[in-house]
Amino acid sequence: MKKLLALVAFNTKNKNLGATPAGFWAGLTSTINRRVRIKAILFLGIAGAILWIPVTEIATAQNVQPMERAEFEALLNEVNNAGRWGEQDERGTLNLITPEVRRAASSEVQAGITVSLAREMVHGEPEGGFGPITVDMMVLPDSILGPSDGSVVWAAEKVSIFYHGFSYTHIDALTHMAYNGVGYNNTPFTFAAPDGQERNSIAAMREGIFTRGVLVDLPALRGVPYVAPGDVITADDFDAWEERTGVRVRPGDILLVRSGRWSEEASKDNVAGSAGIHPSAAKWLHTRGISALGDEGGTDASPSAVAGINSPLHVLALVGMGMPLIENLDLEQLAIEATKQERWTFLLTIAPLNIRGGTGSAVNPIAIF
Repeated sequence: MKKLLALVAFNTKNKNLGATPAGFWAGLTSTINRRVRIKAILFLGIAGAILWIPVTEIATAQNVQPMERAEFEALLNEVNNAGRWGEQDERGTLNLITPEVRRAASSEVQAGITVSLAREMVHGEPEGGFGPITVDMMVLPDSILGPSDGSVVWAAEKVSIFYHGFSYTHIDALTHMAYNGVGYNNTPFTFAAPDGQERNSIAAMREGIFTRGVLVDLPALRGVPYVAPGDVITADDFDAWEERTGVRVRPGDILLVRSGRWSEEASKDNVAGSAGIHPSAAKWLHTRGISALGDEGGTDASPSAVAGINSPLHVLALVGMGMPLIENLDLEQLAIEATKQERWTFLLTIAPLNIRGGTGSAVNPIAIF
């Protein structure tokens, strides 16, 4: 209760600031969602009655508006960047991060403060992961390198991780997905073990990503403690955030959408997953020239808006636009620092691993104010 009182007072003073949300990812059952919603309604209903704040938005998730297959196909054709940067291009929308964009992004560094946007990796199998992180810790004698008197000892570990899924912070390479047998830039899908697929692989990002990041704090925008599970984010939210903050998203920016999935409030209410983005937002992302999109979950709204396709925004982004997706970010500390700095833009750097044929990489994105 003390935290809620502080939150209300804080929001009254700072109109650009909000609270925290959560949602869910594909695979959670409607029964779980129903229980979470009921719990949120009971808790926030009491808080709202005492504090006289509008909390009804958290109790009622926006319905995922269905998109007909023909509409989806038309949108995919509209945002398709095939051939835009040449027939052999593998970088997609990262081409929008020009030297001029990088130089402009460097001017975002004013306070010299850095914030990690990655979740901590711990031993075991986390909720939402497709497999556990296995870490084999080893103590090695110095003699493995040659003759030694034994005075030196080495410590090491071997790490194995399936970073795709709904838990580990990672970036999707363009080769991560194909639609009707074709990937970005009309590249035939030939991915197979042991070599993967070199065209459109994560190796195309080996020079790193260095551009302006823009935080969209969705719960701050809506003025709710956290967003209801299954809620949908649309282009209207992006427009409203620009109007609220005065920040204009420009070509080459990376858009980071905070859902509060990892917030303290969401954790207390056992809210799993994150609100997703409706596929119709692809047109806005394409028109604005977004170079990459990041969020705190698996990007797509659930249930899917397009029958027969579980992740339509993935198709529109990875296959159509050639836009990398950065998933399972933890944007809590970023929101705190942005509030303190009263700024929603910053320099963003990401250095994916240079894996030949790889479909993505675990990453530790760094925001610099």
